[in-house]
Amino acid sequence: MPRHIAIIDAHPDPDAGRFNHSLVRAYAEGAREAGHEVHVIELGQLNFPLIRSKADWESGKIPPALERAQDSIAWAEHLVFFYPLWLGSMPALLKGFLEQVMRPGFAVPAPDDHRRKLLAGRSARIVVTMGMPALLYRWYYRAHSLKSLERNVLKFCGIAPVKETLIGMVEASSAGAHRKWIGRLRALGRAGA
Repeated sequence: MPRHIAIIDAHPDPDAGRFNHSLVRAYAEGAREAGHEVHVIELGQLNFPLIRSKADWESGKIPPALERAQDSIAWAEHLVFFYPLWLGSMPALLKGFLEQVMRPGFAVPAPDDHRRKLLAGRSARIVVTMGMPALLYRWYYRAHSLKSLERNVLKFCGIAPVKETLIGMVEASSAGAHRKWIGRLRALGRAGA
């Protein structure tokens, strides 16, 4: 059954030659081939301010550059986040984006709101690329930043289940390994998973 899928391409570098962007294109192509509707949000193309106060977080307006992104998240049944691991975590651009779009009243309850999990009914996949071996990140570092995104942002807002794809040794991988991953992401896109 076709799904509404919002893809958040969170690589800060807009250079189309980045491997991360190739993975995004493969997933989106696979999804569209299977009849899914897809919106792609390219954070590297957006310019928006950071939230700097509690008042802005609670009652500020979402920047105009992010209104369509927030609409796409509201529309989506499945969210797919793509980002490179930077300093052991998500790039600051993705964190700033999440703080802007996942505001009270949209993703989390406003202070006087008794509703919970405002984005329930959606699922997600997180695709993380990194220079280190993926098993090292998962087992030695316990994928701490990935788990934080899953638990403290997505699941807190009601998004579940959340699945993950970790792609390690990106800079040291061969062209054949890159093609293999592109094929895997295209298949995940077809499946809407």
